[in-house]
Amino acid sequence: MWRKFVLFFLVAAGIGFYAYQNHQETSQTPSVRSVAVNEQYSATISPGELPPEAIETLQVIKKGPPFPYTKDGTTFGNREQLLPRKPDGYYREFTVKTPGISHRGARRIVVGQQGELYYTDDHYQTFREILAE
Repeated sequence: MWRKFVLFFLVAAGIGFYAYQNHQETSQTPSVRSVAVNEQYSATISPGELPPEAIETLQVIKKGPPFPYTKDGTTFGNREQLLPRKPDGYYREFTVKTPGISHRGARRIVVGQQGELYYTDDHYQTFREILAE
């Protein structure tokens, strides 16, 4: 009898802990995401404010392939939905070189099919829309 009680207690405690953790994660997610989305849509940057390497990347994009990085020109999934929602395959990503590092780094330009341009310097955490000159 004692074994059954201990087993029942452990199972009930595990289920309760799981339910509590799951509730904590789901109740916090929407507020975090809504802040990021709101900040995202209000942020812009003019071409003159971009780092020189981003200007170079814009020139590479205009010129077309071949691109310097193998991931350049590949689909950007917008999984975090920080950019306006569009069909899959709508956005393409391009690396903005970061001086002093040997890998791709965190900086990117994302291009939409209608020519919209977005810059991120923190690996897709935030975006700024690049204004037309």
